[in-house]
Amino acid sequence: MIPHTHANGTQPWAEFDIHGRMAFRVAANSPTVSILLDMCTPFRASGLDRYDLTITGQHEAMPEASHAEHELRYTDHAVHLLKSDVQIVVDGDGYRLHGRRELLTAALPLIDCILVRRGVAMIHAATVAYKGRGIVMAAWGGVGKTSTIAKMLRHDGMAFMGDDWAFVDVAGQLLGYHKPMFIKPHHRSIYPHLFAAKRKPLVPRALSKPIAELTTIVHPLVTQYPRVARFTRRWSPEHLMVTPAAALPGAGMATEAPLELVVFVERFDGSRPVLEERNVDWMVTWLVGNFHAELPRHSREIMTALAATGFLPLDRAFQGKRAVLAAGMDGRPAYRLRVPAAWSADQASDEIVEHLLRLAEPAGAR
Repeated sequence: MIPHTHANGTQPWAEFDIHGRMAFRVAANSPTVSILLDMCTPFRASGLDRYDLTITGQHEAMPEASHAEHELRYTDHAVHLLKSDVQIVVDGDGYRLHGRRELLTAALPLIDCILVRRGVAMIHAATVAYKGRGIVMAAWGGVGKTSTIAKMLRHDGMAFMGDDWAFVDVAGQLLGYHKPMFIKPHHRSIYPHLFAAKRKPLVPRALSKPIAELTTIVHPLVTQYPRVARFTRRWSPEHLMVTPAAALPGAGMATEAPLELVVFVERFDGSRPVLEERNVDWMVTWLVGNFHAELPRHSREIMTALAATGFLPLDRAFQGKRAVLAAGMDGRPAYRLRVPAAWSADQASDEIVEHLLRLAEPAGAR
């Protein structure tokens, strides 16, 4: 890990502590600091004395670096991705990450890698605590996680943990992530108070999908310019960016709960919902694959670069994550719920909530 202060003792930092399992810092003068402050606000900290990840805007020298065609330059301790101009330096079991672009997407796989070494795995899922027990609803993007969360929290005994990302540790604890929520036009009926307030204009619901597809295409370009990326997040007509407290006024909030139930939700070309019980091995496979697939493209490029230069072989990365999730989920019930793709987000979320409550109630009553 990296010592607290820079060699000259003068560099100011923004500091973050993820559930006491890993710590990282970002140079206050780096182009990416504002985005990381936005997205990692729940983990803000101060006065930390050790770090697993340090993020700055300045590259380090790489004398006698080897070449991997026009993609990479690397040494025994560092790799430089030429296209994105991002550099990763290995420092013991931690990293230093450097670049002038948005570095949130570059940091995500490094954070996950460090956490896995500490017995914690990041997952892509909506999460709540019900009567003190953790429920995971994993899904592909667009399935209805954000809609489902709002409706789940209308029931007694519910507390919000996260609408998109969360963590599971080897002891079976579910750890939340209260990051900002992205509310889209089709959420109007579910979050009416957000649309009643005077906020930025949003595109009509009919244009929401094509605008989202365009955003995905231009995202790699936009993230090269951190100020533009931050402006886009805040003012894109595709969505509203709001805190969970604003989106869910009066809702309980939880940061940690014993894991009780895991459900993987899919949209499919069927006419009625289908619920299937699955074993832990099946669920672990899907959680690992879903997390990797839902990472931004640049995050996957970082993993490829680390694997290509021997710093983090892909088989080791996936096996480590599988081991953490398998231990954390051991003995917990797991299900796949398939909901018709033709249903609206409102209709689908009603069905998902009904199934989640029915599956969780016996466990919650114990």
